[in-house]
Amino acid sequence: MDKHHSADEMRKELDAMLSKINALEIVAHDEFEKGTVKVLRRLVEGQMHSINEFEHLKKAIDLLTLQLFEVKNKQNSL
Repeated sequence: MDKHHSADEMRKELDAMLSKINALEIVAHDEFEKGTVKVLRRLVEGQMHSINEFEHLKKAIDLLTLQLFEVKNKQNSL
């Protein structure tokens, strides 16, 4: 079973893919190739956005959990 990559590793891989896609755009000759490059770019950018959003959700869950523990501790101290 493959290990999960960290968000930073995934971002680096996606940045490398985006660089390759940019190079493909330069050498694209016809409309099909240009369209394919646009689709690939949108997919990679969507993945990057998803990773960033997931990181925001993890932070929000951590903050919420911390708040729940604080409320619980206040209730126990009363």
